[in-house]
Amino acid sequence: MTAKEQQLTELLALSSRSITHLTAAITSMSFDLLRSTEPSTRAAGSRMIARMEAVSKELDRQWKLIGDLTEEPPARTAVIEEVQLRSVT
Repeated sequence: MTAKEQQLTELLALSSRSITHLTAAITSMSFDLLRSTEPSTRAAGSRMIARMEAVSKELDRQWKLIGDLTEEPPARTAVIEEVQLRSVT
């Protein structure tokens, strides 16, 4: 792989990592919205979580392609956040 190809691969990995972190932050905020007592706010949080799931699936495809380019699986930081859900009635 040439130096330019390595730089492009690194740029793709950094961009994907940034989008991955942004997706995690938005998903976390969406779970906060689900805790609202306002029905429209909870609905918005629920819709956003569904949208972030779609983005996450696309990111998984990007990470696979990056791994194929580099011929090794890219190091991904696992982001785990405990979420407590309860019914609001």
